[in-house]
Parts: sequence; C-alpha cells; structure tokens
Amino acid sequence: MVLLDISRLDSSVYNNYVRLAVAFLQGHVWIDWPGPYIDAIGYGGRHYVIEGPVPAILMMPFAAFFGLWTNQTAIACGTAAIATAAAWLVARRLGAGIAISCATTAFFLFGTSLAWCAMYGAVWYVAHTVAVMFAMLAVAELLGKRRLWLVALLIVLAAGSRFTMVLALAPLVAYLIATLPRARRAPAVAALAGVLVPALALYVAYNDARWGGPADIGYALWYHSDPLGAATGSPFQLYYFTYEVQTFFATFPTYVGHAPWLVPAYGAVSIEVTSIALVLALFPSWRGRVPLLGTLWAATLLVAGPSFLYYVNGGAQWGMRHALDFEPFLLPLVVMGAQRLPPWVTYALCGISVLVGIWGLWYWRTFYDSYLVHKAYGM
Repeated sequence: MVLLDISRLDSSVYNNYVRLAVAFLQGHVWIDWPGPYIDAIGYGGRHYVIEGPVPAILMMPFAAFFGLWTNQTAIACGTAAIATAAAWLVARRLGAGIAISCATTAFFLFGTSLAWCAMYGAVWYVAHTVAVMFAMLAVAELLGKRRLWLVALLIVLAAGSRFTMVLALAPLVAYLIATLPRARRAPAVAALAGVLVPALALYVAYNDARWGGPADIGYALWYHSDPLGAATGSPFQLYYFTYEVQTFFATFPTYVGHAPWLVPAYGAVSIEVTSIALVLALFPSWRGRVPLLGTLWAATLLVAGPSFLYYVNGGAQWGMRHALDFEPFLLPLVVMGAQRLPPWVTYALCGISVLVGIWGLWYWRTFYDSYLVHKAYGM
C-alpha cells in the first residue's frame, strides 16, 4: 500500500513493456512505435524494445484485458512489494530476529533505488523491480530448500529483465552443486539442464526474430545511435570505468544555502549517501559460512562488473539504480553483518538510509516530476 500511495499509480508514458506485451499477444516482437520518446531501436523497418522481455511477459495477462491502457507503474509496485517480502524472508532464513529483519527489509526498500523505481514505473525502472524480485526470490530459495533448478530459473528470469544478472548464475549453481550429496547431484544437474537449455533456445529465437541472428545486438545498436555513445565499438569499455566509479562513489547533493538546502542531482547520488547500511556487508562472521559468503561476494562482484564499464550511469534516477543489479546478493551479507555488530549500529545505519531514501522520494515528487515526464532516459 505504501508503494501504491507514493506512486499515485501514475501510468508511465514510457510504457515500452506494455507495448511489447501487446505485440506478443498479437504474435510478433516489434512494437507499435508512437514516436521518439519511446527509445526503441529501428531495425529492418520495425521498432524493437532492447530491454529484456520478461516484464512484458508478466504483463501479458493484464494487456489481454486493458491493452495499451495497462498500468506499468502498478506492475512495478507489485513486483517491488514481492521483492521486499522476499528480502524479509531472506533475513528470517538467516536467523535474524524481528527487529533486525524489519530494519534490513526497510533499508532494502527505501535505502536503495527500489522504491523510487516503483514510484515511477518507466520501462527502465520496471525492469529493475522485476529483476530484483526474481533475484531476491532466488536468494531466498538458496537459503531455503536449495532447489538447484528453481534457483537457476529465478536467475534466468531476473536476467530476462536485467541481463547482467545472468553472471550470478555460475557462482550460485557451483555452490549448490558442491554442497549437494553426491547421490543427488546427477538428478539436480539434469533438472538444471531442463531449465537452461529451453531458456537458451528461447533467447536465441527471440534474438533471431528481432535481429536475424542468435546474438542480442540491441544495446550495441543503441550505443551506436546514441549521441552519448559512439559510432563503433562496444558500450562496455574500460574507458568508462573512471566515470562510473565517480558516479557510484563521488556524486553528492549540492548545498544551496536556502530551502530545501540540499539538492540531489537528477542524474545520480552516490551509494554511500543513499545506502550507507551497505557497509554492514563488510562485517559478517565467516565462521561456518565461508562457502556461502564467498558465493554471495562472487555473485555481487560479477554482476556489478558491467555497470562499472557501461557508457552511461543510468540517467534520471535517485541514488544509483544500476546498483539494484547486485544489491540482492549483498543483502544477505548486510543481514549477517547486522547479526554480528551491536544492534544500535544496524538500527542507526538502516535508519539513516531509510530517512535519506524517503527524503529522496519527496524531493523527486516535489521538484523533478516534470523531468521524468518530458526528458527521461536510461540504460
């Protein structure tokens, strides 16, 4: 209800996913392109959505009834709510008490860009809420029944929204296989293949339907046509590393000397400002948890890698929304750090993050709404 209230259920004009859902229902993968405010790639006389298709698949039942009137923001709020519930489940499965679970769950919703993405529901932001939902469910399963095929399926679905999340698959799968009893490994690997082989086939078929080949060239095509990009090369380059590091860690609100005193840039706010509670991830106890902690850190670093090499930082945003790609794998580490440190440290860090996040939501609603209505852009 909180997300629905702050979003006001304003239906985003950047409804690429609604248009793609309608296209799927009509039996094709190109969209009815209304004009250049929808950043779809023109290719072969048609226009195609470059973002992963999973959010559009989730919207198909709604699009079957409401068509282009489907409210993409409502989907963003719903998926963010499920992601938040999964964050609570992760904390409880790690043995955290009610108070710590409440603190870390509130941090995950308001101390990251998750609530902000749900609030606006544009194509780039709903991709995050859907991806975070599936990734958090995968982490919850990793800490619960540990079904290899289900963890893999959930990560594949997350990657079908934010493709960088596919990089978490290798460490999570390796961890689960290594910790299974020998007698269960062969059936588990067979079930895993039953997920990955069809997923790969669908991925190739979707790319072939759009680009006439097995590879996804959508982001490269966008990079080559974007004024911020270049005519040749890859959108992922070491050249952009310094720019991304500065954005992630050295972009701060500006003091203006009058109300509202601090002004966050609409292009980013560094994560140590918005998400200081992430430092708890540096302090988990390794006793008896070395394989799990190593797996979570590997997933975090692998998924974070592309965001530090990409040519844009995420555009219009509160905080650093690209951090949502790896924060689901950091959250268990945050919870474990909270269990190790004095409770007041957790409450203070999570409380600061939540308050800063609420301030950011207020500031955007008060001063920047029109920017997203007229000029939004993103990865």
